[in-house]
Amino acid sequence: MKALVYHGPGMKAWEDVPDPTIGGSADAIVRVDTTTICGTDLHILKGDVATVAEGRILGHEAVGTIVEIGTAVQTLAVGDRVIVSCIKSCGHCVNCKTGLYSHCLGDEGASGIGWVFGHLIDGTQAEYVRVPYAENSLHRVPAGVTDEEAVMLSDILPTGFEIGVQYGRVKPGDVVAVIGAGPVGLAAITTAGLYGAGTVIAIDTDENRLEQARLFGATDVVVSGGPDWKQQVLALTDGAGVDVAIEAVGIPATFSMALEVVRPGGNVANVGVHSKPVELHLEDLWIQNINISMGLVNTNTTPMLLKLVAQKKIPADKLATHRFRMDQILEAYDTFSRAAETKALKVVISR
Repeated sequence: MKALVYHGPGMKAWEDVPDPTIGGSADAIVRVDTTTICGTDLHILKGDVATVAEGRILGHEAVGTIVEIGTAVQTLAVGDRVIVSCIKSCGHCVNCKTGLYSHCLGDEGASGIGWVFGHLIDGTQAEYVRVPYAENSLHRVPAGVTDEEAVMLSDILPTGFEIGVQYGRVKPGDVVAVIGAGPVGLAAITTAGLYGAGTVIAIDTDENRLEQARLFGATDVVVSGGPDWKQQVLALTDGAGVDVAIEAVGIPATFSMALEVVRPGGNVANVGVHSKPVELHLEDLWIQNINISMGLVNTNTTPMLLKLVAQKKIPADKLATHRFRMDQILEAYDTFSRAAETKALKVVISR
């Protein structure tokens, strides 16, 4: 089969590799019908994720069709159309039983690490992928949900909702600021309403992404490149700051911005993946009574979000802006890596 293979920082190739095979009785082999690219894939290609070995097939998001199952798989069948979750779940360990799939203790990839696809085992940017713990790591796609909608449930929708909205403790009537209107930021914006956010402020340097943010439910937008960006945000509150600040970029400057606009007693939810240290000024922050949260998505909300996508209550289809065939995946990477120029949100790669 063909797959996108990582060959070290800055190097990747769409090349022939062996087809995956069933490795354990709980495995399934899925024909990848649709995949996409995540910002984490770009981090890997920059060399920011040292645990990714050369020769690894990249990708952790996909929708496909089961073509083979292991002997222990009873609730899925060949021919089922499924979402491949970005997080493994053995379903039996103490962490999985509490919904903490991000720290699944199953030994696939590594015990205690839920993100394995395109990281510790071969990923989804390929014609076929082996899925361990298939009954817990795959979700059937209901009729009426397109591949483009479904693939957004592999990662970005549950990530924005769980790590942004849930960890940020959004409550009815809250003023929520989302810093970074990329795909995950938009996922947080569009799911903040599920918990009753009253005002949702999108903050970004890219005016095109801010226009997109309005389509996903942002009530207000602020261009962060201006000198008075903070004053604009505070003017949309009672002057004390926002109830919840969601950081969805992953650089020190945007994390600092979140701390600047949150009100005393508020919540800062860090969703962005940071590759550099961030200074935390506890000497100033301790007296503000704020809560800071962060984490890797568990995907335990995927079934609920899938129902809402099926009911057309979450505009998942709007996240797809560019479409490519699998043999155009290098072009897709180029488009996605130049998002400010190409106006890309999620690039969809299909057979």
